Amino acid sequence: MNNDNMSDGSNRSDRSNGSDESHSPGLIPAHGGYRGLKSYQTAEIIYDATMAFCDRFIEKRSRTHDQMVQAARSGKQNIAEGSQASGTSKKTELKLVGVARASLEELLLDCQDFLRQRGLPLWDKNHPQAQAVRKLAYVQNRSYSTYRTYVESSSPEPAANTVICLIHQANYLLDQQLRQLEQQFLEEGGFTERLYRARTEARRRDPL
Repeated sequence: MNNDNMSDGSNRSDRSNGSDESHSPGLIPAHGGYRGLKSYQTAEIIYDATMAFCDRFIEKRSRTHDQMVQAARSGKQNIAEGSQASGTSKKTELKLVGVARASLEELLLDCQDFLRQRGLPLWDKNHPQAQAVRKLAYVQNRSYSTYRTYVESSSPEPAANTVICLIHQANYLLDQQLRQLEQQFLEEGGFTERLYRARTEARRRDPL
């Protein structure tokens, strides 16, 4: 299955950001608000879907079960932690979002291995069921419940391919997010650069 373009050019969702986001002006810019990121929302769905998928089809005491669940959790958690760290360290945010991207890639390979080892087909993006799953990305206020029947009430093939489709969508969003963060870092610098500029400006205004 190929990457699924699901973004409208922004990683922000219409969903409320909740209480995560700091709006303090000044040296430390607004940060947090990760619950409003489409990448985080998709990663959260992937985590819930992976838990259900592994409990159904992977031996619970196996190393593979644990690794897949941990990879899904890492994807979600590192997006959140990166967003929280962004106020004082764009470098840390870039690193953590990169870790999230790598964790989901690991999970993608595990899901593809699951299909290959059982002789089950990997859906192409034009597969009718793949298209149906992809369209769910545009459902308002989507959550794991939007995909539950594909994961919990179906055979291994559609369940694994649904998780794969979600991972492709999250990876597409994270690739966009990483490019935007890199550009911001190049143009604006990080906390150290802002601190230096603020001190320089303060000394210029008050040389004594």
